Amino acid sequence: MQVLQVQLEIGADPMEVGRARRWARSRLAAAGINADGPLGETLILLISELVTNAVVHAGCPAVLRILLPGPAQQASVRVEVADGSSVAPNPRCAGGEDTGGRGLELVDGLADRWGWDPEGKGKRIWCELDQSRAPSLGEAAVRGGFSSGCGMQNRAIRA
Repeated sequence: MQVLQVQLEIGADPMEVGRARRWARSRLAAAGINADGPLGETLILLISELVTNAVVHAGCPAVLRILLPGPAQQASVRVEVADGSSVAPNPRCAGGEDTGGRGLELVDGLADRWGWDPEGKGKRIWCELDQSRAPSLGEAAVRGGFSSGCGMQNRAIRA
């Protein structure tokens, strides 16, 4: 199976999240994925959440990788963010008035699979989205992906 891997170095600055989104949109378009369609829109949100987590919680530079299957393949698109922090991701139980703490819940609700692996002195958090079944944001909410912050569907995998 042919896979195209693209990557972007991310600084430890919240402004980098917007840059990562713009970069990802252009890379998805170059790979033939409509960034405004259900698959592209979902991938951009997943990328935004994983990069935000790295910038906010790791507080150090990170690397965003997107692994795209060849044009004739209907395989999964994989998004990875590697950072230098060895602290494991910690899904939080955000309350109704909290302004943060829902990132991994969004990832859990939208991705088909997600997890994390140690990488060097840090970690790599990843998620996969099957091209054949990209949920819309409304579908993810209906199937329970965005409930209270405590309803994770336990699809996280640690290698």
